[in-house]
Amino acid sequence: MTRCYNFCAGPAALPEPVLETARDELLDWHGRGLSLMEMSHRSPEVVGVAERAEHTLRRLLNVSDDYAVLFLQGGASTQFAAVPLNLLGDRAGADYVNTGQWSKKAIAEGKRYGQVNVVATSEDTNFSTIPPRDSWQLDADAAYLHYTPNETIGGVEFFWTPQAGVPLVADMSSTLLSRPIEVSEFGVIYAGAQKNIGPAGLTLVIVRRDLLGRADPRCPAMLNWQVADDNDSMYNTPPTFALYLAGLVFDWLEALGGLDAMEVVNRRKAEKLYGAIDGSDFYANPVELASRSLMNVPFTLADDALDKLFLQQSEEAGLLNLKGHRSVGGMRASIYNAVSEAAVDALITFMQDFEQRNG
Repeated sequence: MTRCYNFCAGPAALPEPVLETARDELLDWHGRGLSLMEMSHRSPEVVGVAERAEHTLRRLLNVSDDYAVLFLQGGASTQFAAVPLNLLGDRAGADYVNTGQWSKKAIAEGKRYGQVNVVATSEDTNFSTIPPRDSWQLDADAAYLHYTPNETIGGVEFFWTPQAGVPLVADMSSTLLSRPIEVSEFGVIYAGAQKNIGPAGLTLVIVRRDLLGRADPRCPAMLNWQVADDNDSMYNTPPTFALYLAGLVFDWLEALGGLDAMEVVNRRKAEKLYGAIDGSDFYANPVELASRSLMNVPFTLADDALDKLFLQQSEEAGLLNLKGHRSVGGMRASIYNAVSEAAVDALITFMQDFEQRNG
């Protein structure tokens, strides 16, 4: 069977070696005579898988013992509520930066629990830029500053870390593990798994331990980070198979040389694709040069009447899920860790051929 090239924004491509291992172990995990997803989450086998995944992730990101690593459920969208419920405490509100659709969703959810101060927004540029740091209107009494380092839909990415004197909270769903980060600069990092971590159904939260234990008394137990940490992320039955697959992804990343090596490949893929777009009058990318995402590359055709044909023919060529988000249209190639350089090369070849035939 020939596998296609998958450019989906999420659930996204998984590394083939991970899928092959999962296939081989699906019916009989390590000679136990049953699948891992059929085992009790309290069993030594599953607990061992979870512990190994956490240890490997800590090595990849250089996460110190000052931070709790939580494997949760509900996606990053559930953390939009968990963040204020765990961090507002006796503060009236928090600061948020608005750089796209996911920032807006976090802001809307945050308003349910306290005052939201939007310190900066790039909505006036249709979310094609990052607001200059010197324009931000920060509140010294804010409980935290929240931002989205990479906007999956708009393809805008921060390549610098904001500093505000309050805990920094980041929704890293579509950028975590794509390149090294300095975890110690953050109070909380959270991410849905279905980009670079593993399959949908798992959510990662990395929280500085001094921020635990501040939850609103009304915070549901399932959203309380302290409860999750006290129970080793097993207050209820966790998504065991998703956690197992995430652990295999972490092993795969480590075997490749870690995040330094992954960043080299990711930058090369992005530079190739942006170069093909910029070198053509037929394609265009709307994002300012300094803020172009390494992971999500939106692009438009000079004649949007050709969009449907482009999608049809690209799929016939084995290039899948290139349709842009419904809110912005056009095309989008998500080139996460598991999307190979060969996949990007194939996309560029198709784009050039399509332009020659239709330009």
